[in-house]
Amino acid sequence: MMGQYDVIIIGAGVAGLYCAQALPPHLKVLILCKSQPWECNTFYAQGGISIAKDNKDIPLHIQDTLLAGAQLNNPKCVEMLIEQSAPILSELIKNGFLLDRDEQGKLLYAKEGGHSKARIVHAGGDATGRNLHTHLIGNLRATLWKNAEVVDLLIEEDKCFGVCVQTKLGLHNLYAHHIVIASGGVGGLFKYHTNANTISSDLHGIILEHNLALQDMEMLQFHPTAYVSNPQARKYLISEAVRGEGGIIVDRDGKRFLFDYDKRGELAPRDIVARGIMDYCLKNKQEAFLDLSAFDLEGFRRRFPNIYRDLSTFKLNIPYEKIPFSPAFHYSMGGIAVDEKGLVKTMSNLYAIGECACNGVHGANRLASNSLLEGLVFGKIVANHIANNPTHTPIRHFPLCDEVLEKEGDVRLKNVLRDIMWDKVGIIRSQSGLDSALGGIEVMLESNIGRMLRLRLLVARKIIQSALARKSSLGAHFRID
Repeated sequence: MMGQYDVIIIGAGVAGLYCAQALPPHLKVLILCKSQPWECNTFYAQGGISIAKDNKDIPLHIQDTLLAGAQLNNPKCVEMLIEQSAPILSELIKNGFLLDRDEQGKLLYAKEGGHSKARIVHAGGDATGRNLHTHLIGNLRATLWKNAEVVDLLIEEDKCFGVCVQTKLGLHNLYAHHIVIASGGVGGLFKYHTNANTISSDLHGIILEHNLALQDMEMLQFHPTAYVSNPQARKYLISEAVRGEGGIIVDRDGKRFLFDYDKRGELAPRDIVARGIMDYCLKNKQEAFLDLSAFDLEGFRRRFPNIYRDLSTFKLNIPYEKIPFSPAFHYSMGGIAVDEKGLVKTMSNLYAIGECACNGVHGANRLASNSLLEGLVFGKIVANHIANNPTHTPIRHFPLCDEVLEKEGDVRLKNVLRDIMWDKVGIIRSQSGLDSALGGIEVMLESNIGRMLRLRLLVARKIIQSALARKSSLGAHFRID
């Protein structure tokens, strides 16, 4: 099983797949996927891809992104993101990706919270992520291994020589000249989240173990509207586009209470909406509902076919019945610290792209539908950088990882961790809550646990330390003290 590749990509979401597609065809590329390829956040992305509509819109889209991100963004990376959006769109269309259009064949654009105009292209109504993922998998030239879980990076000084991976046949070391991490965010750390069940921050933990940097980890976005009455850990996301097109948020008595928090009501940026909902419901012992009465049945079913189908399977009478919902963890703005080329800081051949990476493009709060765009744009930037900088990393033999990956009590402790993170490191934070969370994590780190849980705990600890260090509220980081 001794494998030597030009490029190993960890993760089969939009960033990893688009990077693989943009690499020169003569390179030997391996994509490692923890479970099945569709178990990734790309597959569940409903809204769409935000695109600067023309040259006049570029500065506006940049401004919207910086405003949503509370100016914590890296302006250079924001410019790269938005300036590349139109070329990326043309490339997708040229490669046969079908987007929703009107009768005249013109692209349809949706508006979401924080955008000053409608500039979000979508596919299959609310199935943009799923359709994009299927399209990229259909065009894949690289080898893809399923059920291959990365348990360590083989790092010495500024070089990554490969990965240690667990498959059904056991542990293997695989070697490559370039390694690209595209492993997604940190959803598995929270009780309520909208992420795929594979998303558990393992690679972030491995990065910390190797004394590499995570950046802006306190900046976590909670999606305001998720149906949380289903039994699975992954809660069902109800796209912001539903509110963009007429859905309203009300309490039990039908009051649209969000206008008490922001004059934009339901269409304020996500962090404001999520906090408003939590604050109002806790203070007034209320529940929040999504009211879809602006839609007729046919119109809703045509525009949001998947949301209609999935909510109907929960026995909800859509669009006539009000939908109970709660905010849920959705997206990590922070991540593995990388430069503008996607290189992990201080490393020479290790890259990170997509949600696992932090190049500062989202700042303190991601603007809606900038995430699929980020995976596409920076996936391509990394592919081009690899193509133009062919590094030859010699094979160095590393011992296999010998730590026990999972121990008996780990599942119970994972759930304890998810409760702690949701209750104390969630939408509204305080010094005492964060201190108590940190104490709980430290106790678990000292106990008899397996490697994969330890990696999660290292990341949770880093998130709490970052939240403690930022004393004042900014963007998605909100402190009540």
